[in-house]
Amino acid sequence: MAHGKKYNDASKRFDRDRLHTPVEAVDLARNLASANFDETIELIVRLGVDPRKADQMIRGTVALPSGTGTDVRIAVFAQGEAATAAKEAGAEFVGAEDLAEQVEGGMMDFDIAIATPDMMPVVGKLGRVLGPRGLMPNPKTGTVTPDAAKAVGEFKGGKVEYRSDKNANIHVPIGKASFDSEALVANFNSVLDELIRVKPNSAKGRYVRRVGISSTMGPGIKVETAGFDAN
Repeated sequence: MAHGKKYNDASKRFDRDRLHTPVEAVDLARNLASANFDETIELIVRLGVDPRKADQMIRGTVALPSGTGTDVRIAVFAQGEAATAAKEAGAEFVGAEDLAEQVEGGMMDFDIAIATPDMMPVVGKLGRVLGPRGLMPNPKTGTVTPDAAKAVGEFKGGKVEYRSDKNANIHVPIGKASFDSEALVANFNSVLDELIRVKPNSAKGRYVRRVGISSTMGPGIKVETAGFDAN
């Protein structure tokens, strides 16, 4: 894969084979972020699980203590008092069948979809639209809930979803390059603690295989895993 001049220049400014502490890694990622926008700092974790097995599929949410630095747009499928509360909590789009019709028609101007349980028969019909984009509400991530307003507040406040891909990798944004290192490390630690907490009993061998950090346009920085409960 070809990379731009800034990426290649950044790659030459540090030893890409060296394992860094989390503090060193976030400092490097911040310093190497040279785009003309506030780059997102992303954490990538390779886990020792088999995603093909249902009991080893890693998925859930974690609250980042320092927030994400990103304005999250939320669509809520609800009606009545739940819909009113969701609007008051700051959801950008709130509705029932009317919202479902908009989404089916191509309106995808949101980052998270939340639904109350009674709306799932309606939302379920949107599976072919929401599913491929990873937006289908799910009880495991707290996006199917009777308290939609609370969920809106949590996701607006820095709760993020994590999910293992087909290669057992987890990608989670942990903030912006403009964050200070302390804030990014706090978010980093929260994600790692959560991933270790949800380690499947059936996962064998080393659990946290590899950890890396990068900015949106920057190269990956390897993080030392020895300090984690990786066995």
